[in-house]
Amino acid sequence: MGEQIRLNTSGMQCIGAYLAKAAGTPKGGLVVVQEIFGVNAHIRAVADRFAEHGYTAIAPAFFDHVEMDLELDYGADGFARGKQLVSEVGIDRAVEDVASAAEAIRSVGKVGVVGYCWGGTIALLAATRLGLPAVSYYGARNVNFLDERLKAPVQFHFGERDASIPAAAVQRHREAYPEMEIYTYPAEHAFNRDVDGKHYDAPSAALALQRTLAFLARHLA
Repeated sequence: MGEQIRLNTSGMQCIGAYLAKAAGTPKGGLVVVQEIFGVNAHIRAVADRFAEHGYTAIAPAFFDHVEMDLELDYGADGFARGKQLVSEVGIDRAVEDVASAAEAIRSVGKVGVVGYCWGGTIALLAATRLGLPAVSYYGARNVNFLDERLKAPVQFHFGERDASIPAAAVQRHREAYPEMEIYTYPAEHAFNRDVDGKHYDAPSAALALQRTLAFLARHLA
């Protein structure tokens, strides 16, 4: 079980963050980047899971720039509010918050990033702009940034039945970054979200986690 902390950002505004410390000697640090629903129970559980695997994990609450302690549900209203907040926070500020979060846990060793949905795109940008090894889960906005040069390795995960990321978009990733690991699964968008029975696909999530942990072991050692 982790704890809520305050995180200084580049704009001198404090935002919240969820910190899950690794038991024993950490294998490294990991910034866990939220979906469009905030640092909710699911994202906290993701951070806890990585801590169980030996990584000190921190999940910065981007939405605190607009409204403190906001957690959205997965219904239509939550989705609409999340899209609005993503627009208000913006890509650049989110990337800066990842940098601040990475610095906050730098003492545990090398730091990587893993992100989901909107966070999947922020994870990609952490690799292109911050030079942090990253794992990007179903980042539908990735296609807008595939011209950016990687400064660190990235591993990508996509659902083959994800209507927001068609096969042609996945192929664009392969063409942009042919040397990177790009995996697809017989699943929909958000297949890792185990609190949402509509999208969760347990076999795909388990395999993606296995591949993620192998990636982190290689690049954060």
